[in-house]
Amino acid sequence: MSGAKGLMENTRTNAPTPDDDSKLPLTSLDLASGKNDVLRNFLAATFPECLSEGRIDFEQLRRVLGEWVEPSNERFGLVWPGKAECMRIIQQPSVATLKPVRGESVNFDRTGNVFIEGDNLEVLKLLQKAYFGKVKMIYIDPPYNTGQEFIYPDKYAETLETYLAYTGQADAEGRKFSTNTDTVGRYHSNWLNMMYPRLYLARNLLREDGAIFISIDDHELPRLRELCDQIFGEENFKADIAWQKRYTRSNNTVDFTTVVEHILVYGKSEAFEVNLLPRTEEADARYSNPDNDPRGVWKGASFLNPASPQDRPNLCYPLKNPNTGGVVHPTTNAWRRSKEAFEELLADNKLYWGPDGKAPIPSIKMFLSEARGLTPTNFWAHDYAGHTDEGTRDLEALIPGKVFNNPKPVHLIQRAIEHACNGPGDIVLDFFAGSCVTAQAVIELNARDGGSRNFILVQLPEPAEERSNAAKAGFKTIAEIGKERIRRVIKKTQDASSGQLDLEGRSQSDLGFKVLKLDRSNFRVWEGIAEGHEDISRQIELHINHLGAASSSEDILYELLLKSGFPLTTPVKKVEVAGKPVFSIQDGTMLICLEKEITSELIGALAEANPLQVICLDEGFRGNDQLKANAVQTFKALAEAEKSEIVFKTV
Repeated sequence: MSGAKGLMENTRTNAPTPDDDSKLPLTSLDLASGKNDVLRNFLAATFPECLSEGRIDFEQLRRVLGEWVEPSNERFGLVWPGKAECMRIIQQPSVATLKPVRGESVNFDRTGNVFIEGDNLEVLKLLQKAYFGKVKMIYIDPPYNTGQEFIYPDKYAETLETYLAYTGQADAEGRKFSTNTDTVGRYHSNWLNMMYPRLYLARNLLREDGAIFISIDDHELPRLRELCDQIFGEENFKADIAWQKRYTRSNNTVDFTTVVEHILVYGKSEAFEVNLLPRTEEADARYSNPDNDPRGVWKGASFLNPASPQDRPNLCYPLKNPNTGGVVHPTTNAWRRSKEAFEELLADNKLYWGPDGKAPIPSIKMFLSEARGLTPTNFWAHDYAGHTDEGTRDLEALIPGKVFNNPKPVHLIQRAIEHACNGPGDIVLDFFAGSCVTAQAVIELNARDGGSRNFILVQLPEPAEERSNAAKAGFKTIAEIGKERIRRVIKKTQDASSGQLDLEGRSQSDLGFKVLKLDRSNFRVWEGIAEGHEDISRQIELHINHLGAASSSEDILYELLLKSGFPLTTPVKKVEVAGKPVFSIQDGTMLICLEKEITSELIGALAEANPLQVICLDEGFRGNDQLKANAVQTFKALAEAEKSEIVFKTV
């Protein structure tokens, strides 16, 4: 841009002081903002939780839009203590960040896979800007609420400070994480209060053709089904899959031996289509060609309709056998096809009248050459999708010692992925990652079928019990087990695919993952409330010097990436502009300058690069409001001159 320097010179004097529009917001996406217009046009598709029995739940609608409404009585639908409060939690933006940890990652700069250590509610909020509508599939295996699993604090109003207290990064002040036993008065309510905000936020991340798969057992299945009907919409329910987790009975049980668990499947919208299964030899063996039709083998479909003539009078007409001239009329069943369709099938020789041609009612020829793949069923046997013993063996083969209880089998997760996620670059999200079986499923499935799926996993650093096998093996948290599993899967896959490298000697699959950890923002956030002169002075000081002293440039970079709406795996290059280091995001789409001594020459050079967005540190202007104002006007004038949308922000 040859005119950038001139524009800079013209805006150096008498420029207005920059207003708040030049400040980059450091919070996660505000879910309530701007939903009114969308709601008027796409209520059913966008906010199905506001519909109850085909009617708009105006109280819930007002809560979704950010207005507090006390819940009233006598309303159909799943209601529990704390449900209304969940909307407040959902709409409270996060001011946290995700800090990169290169030392725990593999192929940090090249991978499209992400592992995030932290509270999944806070993380889901942080992912809203960058991943809104980008995830193809979600699989989660949440706590089943059997009274034994780790659960969040009773009121579920957990914040970043709650998480930091839990992980030992802040004073706990009495906050405690515990199990949710059935002796607790709000046993089911506590679980629902934990699940509702997470599922609500997760739905936002799904693509329109995306789907969520949720593992659950009988304890909370009925409530989870109703909860998902509200969040995803009853019309988007796809299946309640019964997974045969055990292949033998147990005589140690008091009543019935439980041999199945459930996987609830919901689409984001009607755009989701389940992937069909490849045809099998067994299925194809049902086709034959008794009349030597040149089009190949076929199987017969009944011409009888399950409906009666009274139910379908339009499908009742005299049916004539062209070989015998015999005519039959429908009696207990209507015909399956209309009169016109019958004539077309007859003309195309797609009706079979028996070996001798004298059958009174024909079969419809369904040719194998025209057959599609097999539709999946809602029963997954142990030999089709694995079982619990197999899940234990999968992990044991990588990390011996039974360091994690009851991991799901890799085979099960791969079956779910195969039915929902086969496109290039499809993202699989699991925010109850546990031992990270989902990562292994994605990596190994990609290696097997040549896919390019990526994963985003989220796991709380839940402490390993002191005398557990995990602790004896040196693992302090469940998150550490998950990360180590991913590393060992990568090593195993690399060894197995050493002969399948690209021209640069790299594996054709994405054999890496990027580790990030939830933490406080790198920027001190204005708290908004101060009492007394000392508090006010401290707040003002923090507002002026608001960059955390311990923050690295990469920490700051990833916070700005995430809160500017760029995925965590966006390509980043470090370039030099006017002699200063600058981060170039996505081939120069955005430039991030963390220089603490900004000059007019640097501003001009940044404008010359013609990015769509530029972010600089407030600290870099060293209190020079005139220089900052000139920078704002430079980019504003440049945008007007180029008729573009160049945005300049400071933090």
